[in-house]
Amino acid sequence: MELMVAIFVGVLTGTGIYLTLRARTFDLVLGLTLLSYAVNLLIFVMGRLTVGRPPILDGSHASTLANYADPLPQALVLTAIVISFAMTALLLVIALVTRAETGSDHVDGEEPQAREERR
Repeated sequence: MELMVAIFVGVLTGTGIYLTLRARTFDLVLGLTLLSYAVNLLIFVMGRLTVGRPPILDGSHASTLANYADPLPQALVLTAIVISFAMTALLLVIALVTRAETGSDHVDGEEPQAREERR
């Protein structure tokens, strides 16, 4: 299971970096979103992949530290999800305003062919 999750995080990271390096604003937003998903999964996996374990220990289980799920990565991922949602909404608004003002969704504001035609 750990290998499958590691491969999935790697695929998400690679796809996110590829889309981030593209010259379109929608691709940039999708790439940053995929990168945030990859980071969230990485943080979540750092807390160990355990199923059916209690997140908080009581006095009877204090001797076995391997029998609990760490709640800190879960709280960090929950916070990161809210922050990445707000970041994605802000990026979409900026991309839409830029598209309305420039008439293009290229990150430089104009298509490369338009720059060459002006010269």
